[in-house]
Amino acid sequence: MATPAQRLRLLRRAHAEELPRPGLKAEINVTPLVDVVLVLLIIFMVVTPLIASGVAVDLPRTANHDRKADEGKDIIVSVTVDKRIYVGAARVPEPEAVGSVVGAERRRFPEKSVFVKGDARAPYGLVRQVMESLHATGIDDVVLGTEDMTGKN
Repeated sequence: MATPAQRLRLLRRAHAEELPRPGLKAEINVTPLVDVVLVLLIIFMVVTPLIASGVAVDLPRTANHDRKADEGKDIIVSVTVDKRIYVGAARVPEPEAVGSVVGAERRRFPEKSVFVKGDARAPYGLVRQVMESLHATGIDDVVLGTEDMTGKN
C-alpha cells in the first residue's frame, strides 16, 4: 500500500503532460512597502513636534504680529513661567550664562539668529536679565517671540 505522499507523486506524474505550467509573475508586491512607508510617516508625525522649537511657552499676544517662518535656523532661548531658562532643549542654570552659551552656538553657526521666547507669565526681570546677558556678549540681533491676538499663529 502506497503512502499518501507516494500516491500524490504518482498522480502528478500521470497528469504532468496534461496540466499546463503556470507562467512566471513579474509583479512587485507593494503591500510591505506601503506598510513600511505608513509606519515611517507616523513616526515622523510623532517625533517632529518634539524636536521643533525647544521648550513650549505661552507667548505674549500682540496686535501687530509679524509672522516669520521657522526654518530651523534660530537659536531659541526660552524663559518659562517657573523661572527656568533653556537654550534649545538644554537648561541654563542662570541668566548670566545665557550669553556665553548662545555666543558659543553663534560661533559654530554664524548664520543662525537668536529667538527669545519669554512666557507671558514669566517675571519681566528674568527676561530682561537674559536680554542683558545676550547684549553683553555682543549679540544685538535678537527676535522676541509673540503670538497674534486672534490666536492664529
